[in-house]
Amino acid sequence: MRTVTVKTDRREQMIDVTSQVRKEVADSGVKSGIVICFAAHTTAAVTINENADPDVTRDILHKLNKEIPKDEGYHHGEGNSDSHIKSSLVGASEIVLIEDGRLVLGRWQGIYFCEFDGPRQREMLVKVIPCADD
Repeated sequence: MRTVTVKTDRREQMIDVTSQVRKEVADSGVKSGIVICFAAHTTAAVTINENADPDVTRDILHKLNKEIPKDEGYHHGEGNSDSHIKSSLVGASEIVLIEDGRLVLGRWQGIYFCEFDGPRQREMLVKVIPCADD
């Protein structure tokens, strides 16, 4: 298992970490298997979505903020309940197939680390697992 450090500079943002995950897969030497990307935080997440148009990530964050506003009378004393809810809805991890030593992603897909309570230095754990016959 490897740790990818993700430095965020805003309270909420989606950072394309596809190249970092590709590097971990290449460094592993695994030709066929899976890679698990896991956000080891309760106010962050990992997702797969379009990485061609930056408006997509802006729209995702806009909609999450509209549906889950920061100040909604939450009880959690730290003032970041919206971040915890967003993290739970988006999810802490993604699994991506590996074939011929490369990530199996759609043409427009990228892997995103989602920050909901930054700015911070975060960690995404990456585990590359070979197929039994690899």
